[in-house]
Amino acid sequence: MNRRECLVLLGVIAAMPPSALAQQPNATRRLGVLSVIASDGVIGQARLAEALAVHGWKEQDNLRVDWRSGAGDRARIAQLADDLIALKPDILLALGTPSVEELRQRTTTIPIVFAVVTDPVSQGFVQTLAHPGGNITGFTDYDGPLAGKWLEMLAQVTPKLSRVFVVYNPATAPFAPLMLRTVEDAARMLGVTVEPAPVHDAASLAALASHGDGGFLVLPDFFTMANRAPLLAAIAQARAPAMFWSRIFVDEGGLMSYSTDSAEQLRRAANYIDRILRGAQPADLPVQNPTKLELAINLKTAQAIGVTIPPSLLATANDVIE
Repeated sequence: MNRRECLVLLGVIAAMPPSALAQQPNATRRLGVLSVIASDGVIGQARLAEALAVHGWKEQDNLRVDWRSGAGDRARIAQLADDLIALKPDILLALGTPSVEELRQRTTTIPIVFAVVTDPVSQGFVQTLAHPGGNITGFTDYDGPLAGKWLEMLAQVTPKLSRVFVVYNPATAPFAPLMLRTVEDAARMLGVTVEPAPVHDAASLAALASHGDGGFLVLPDFFTMANRAPLLAAIAQARAPAMFWSRIFVDEGGLMSYSTDSAEQLRRAANYIDRILRGAQPADLPVQNPTKLELAINLKTAQAIGVTIPPSLLATANDVIE
């Protein structure tokens, strides 16, 4: 190749868009993942690897994935955020609100895709859903108004509830006050008394067993997911009806859930990761709300605690465990 041909080739490469350069197969990219719960949990490494492979990104081939899990411990999540930033990844995936909070405090340049996050606008993660701005975008799981719907469904069980305890960890669910206001508004219409029931450790979870004079509404919160076994045990001991934010609680003995599909969120997040690695900017990718919610009811649990699910509610259920 002579000098002129070399200069022409360099000019062509310089004119290529970043997306074209990013698609070169020989370049190994680095993805950092910060999850509030363990990597083998509901949203796990195997599912992420499968979702990324659909777009051609495979570990030991063209992608390195550094996965860090906080196990519901806020201090641990902060430490792991430092670890990931130090690795200088090409892109970050934040699973859960605390993960987004910690990562955004440490970088304004590394792209961040989030999933399973509630109300990112009110929390200040993005400017608007349509135009997130900055280096952050992703997928929401619930919004504030849905909390009122949870209470409405819970209030339909027989015998009628007059008191509902709202369960969440303030450290891992900082958006809880937004949802509590919605729950309280719905409670006034339904004639139900609402009491916050914050939890933060094993003792506070066990103490829920004493609340047998009402029902439970468990807000979206990875702490409750990571500690679902003692939470479900305490609620079972209280023999009280409960509405949960994830289907996995119902599969493991909870009464009802009205929830998004967390695995689907991970698949959608993989699509955004692919697009950003190929040159797209987070600011240009709109934040997306869930497209489908499903109601699951465990009739075995209803029978065990002595409550009746009305036929009208059963008729709308996507899945009934008998």
